[in-house]
Amino acid sequence: MTQKHKIQLFEDQKVRTVWDDELEEWFFSIVDVCGVLTEQKTSRGASTYWAVLKNRLAAEGADELLTNCKRLKMRAADGKMRYTDAADTEQMFRIIQSFAHRYHHA
Repeated sequence: MTQKHKIQLFEDQKVRTVWDDELEEWFFSIVDVCGVLTEQKTSRGASTYWAVLKNRLAAEGADELLTNCKRLKMRAADGKMRYTDAADTEQMFRIIQSFAHRYHHA
């Protein structure tokens, strides 16, 4: 799998991405997107939020969504390549919809 790593900006916050040449699609760091959408101040807060949301999604039967997420190496804040949960564009939209649903009904 040939990959190209890149940092994207969303609302002036960094979102780590990886381009997969074989699949010809982008994968996004779910933790980073969680951090942006929930306005987390630290990566630890974003990671914790994703862990809680992942448990809720599993409890609600969203196993297919979670199973299709990948664990890809992306550059962490400390500069090391570490595995993180990643989603393609379609999966990321579904995750974002779950955020919107939760905030709309909160």
